Amino acid sequence: MSLLLPDAGLLFWMIISFGTVFFILAKYGFPVIVKMVEERRAYIQKSLDDARLAKDQLNNLKVESDAIISSAREEQMKILHEANQIKENIVNSAKQEAKELTAKQIDDAKREITKEKEAAIRSIRLQIAMLSVEVAEKVVRTELSKTPAQMDMINRFLEETSELKS
Repeated sequence: MSLLLPDAGLLFWMIISFGTVFFILAKYGFPVIVKMVEERRAYIQKSLDDARLAKDQLNNLKVESDAIISSAREEQMKILHEANQIKENIVNSAKQEAKELTAKQIDDAKREITKEKEAAIRSIRLQIAMLSVEVAEKVVRTELSKTPAQMDMINRFLEETSELKS
C-alpha cells in the first residue's frame, strides 16, 4: 500500500463519508452559516446607512448652526447699531438740553444784572439828587441869609416861572 495511492475500498468509504458530511452540512450547516452571513451583511449595511444618515444629519445641523450663528451675529450687529444710535440720540439730546439750559441761565443772569444795574443807577441818582438838594439848600440858605440876595433870588424865580408858562 502506498501512501499516495489509496485503496478502492478506502476511496469508496471516504466518498460516502464526505458525501454524508457534505449532505448534512448542506442541509443543516450551510443555511445557518449563510443566514448568519446574510444577517451580518444586513447589519453592516444598516450600520453604514445609519452612519450616512447621521453624517447627513450632522452636516445639516452644521449648516443650520452656521445659519443660526450668522443670524445671531447679524442680530447682534443690528442691536449694537441701534444701541449706538440711541446713545448718540441721548447724547445729542443732552447736549441740546444743556445748551438750552445754559442759554436760559445766561439770559436770566443778564436780565438780573440789568435789573441790578438799573436799581443801582436809580439809587445813585436818588442819592445824587438828595445830595444836590442838600447842597442847594445849604447854598440857598447861605445866599438867602442876606436880604438883598433874597430879593434877587425871588425875582429870578418869578421870571423863570413866567418864562416856563409862556
